[in-house]
Amino acid sequence: MKPSFSPAHDLAVIGGGIVGLATAMTWLQTRPGSRVTVLETEARVGQHQSGHNSGVIHSGIYYQPGSEKALLCREGKTKLEAFCEKHGIRWEKCGKVVVATDPSELSSLERIIERADLNGVEFRRITTDQLRQLEPSVAGVDAIVVPETGIVDYRSVCDAYRHCIEEMGGSVQLGFQVRRLDADDSGVRMAGVDHNQSSGKFDIQARSAIVCAGLHSDTLVRQSESDASPSDTNSSSEEVRIIPFRGEYYELRPERRGLCRNLIYPVPDPAFPFLGVHFTRMIDGNVECGPNAVLALAREGYRWRDIDVRYLQRTLGYSGFRRLIQKHWRKGLGEMNRSLRKSAFVTALQKLIPELRASDLIPARAGVRAQAVRANGELVDDFLFRSTPNVTHVLNAPSPAATASLAIARRVIEQHQNQNPNL
Repeated sequence: MKPSFSPAHDLAVIGGGIVGLATAMTWLQTRPGSRVTVLETEARVGQHQSGHNSGVIHSGIYYQPGSEKALLCREGKTKLEAFCEKHGIRWEKCGKVVVATDPSELSSLERIIERADLNGVEFRRITTDQLRQLEPSVAGVDAIVVPETGIVDYRSVCDAYRHCIEEMGGSVQLGFQVRRLDADDSGVRMAGVDHNQSSGKFDIQARSAIVCAGLHSDTLVRQSESDASPSDTNSSSEEVRIIPFRGEYYELRPERRGLCRNLIYPVPDPAFPFLGVHFTRMIDGNVECGPNAVLALAREGYRWRDIDVRYLQRTLGYSGFRRLIQKHWRKGLGEMNRSLRKSAFVTALQKLIPELRASDLIPARAGVRAQAVRANGELVDDFLFRSTPNVTHVLNAPSPAATASLAIARRVIEQHQNQNPNL
């Protein structure tokens, strides 16, 4: 592609989730007067991962020391809390307990304690008597408490980010679905469908773009890589695709919310890439229980009946997914069992709260996690960013991306500038 651009914008951010909004806001804060626009497919910001998460402000206790997740979570947590204070967004530093329910989990708990020390996370080990004082309904053989973990409504955070963008002269264009991304040394062109008009289409030019497209990020990175020379990208040596995993939740009935005072987490299985079911008191007082982790049958597959046959065929045909299943098929069957049978879900939750009964739970929301998977079947555990001329992609940003959003924004903008020094 060798177009002649007359860019209408200095920067276009594709994706109006929390990371995209944080990036546009941070750009405007550091470059006042810039022409910045955010292009979001949905009718409101934060509609997918950002608005379907647990609402936890993570401490960074679980992550590999020195990783992007560990560093950006710690930085982002401090920035997010300050932002909420400044803009009057309700949040709470409620703390959480991480509980070993069986002696076989003690070595994994020790591993978490080591990571907490290395990551600078405040915590303390507690006795079972102290655990019962904090969470009387919980059963465990050992535990730690992490006082600095918090809760917030991330939809409110997204709305506040959007307000700041518009207040500084940027724009957030809703209903704009980018279907084509073309870039070279002269600029970036984005084309697609404007859902605000019947048969509406748009064609927008910018000097550069940052892509925070979540579930669609792998599609857009392949488009921009196809425009780049081999020296501009390492994609030929390492293919990555986004696989959507659905997490399903229950809620405690209002009269049973006393079973969980704050946040109750299990010790994660080091051989499995997801945390496991846990209990989360939300900022509105509800208590969510879950999630499990099952393959979503469409990019936005929030229910079993949400099926995109072509996308599912492409996922099942991907070598990385097949290798992933070979490694974790037993765990995968267990997650599906919990999805299809409430009794199995309850059994998993009873490891933490034995007195819980099926009648205590009512169905709640589901979320879809955009998880990058390598061709060798490994899940990308860390945040992943990739740059081509005039475009930087946030290719993998699972939890704790919401907590780390302002730090991710700084990190992505720095990479974008370093790769494109003439901007």
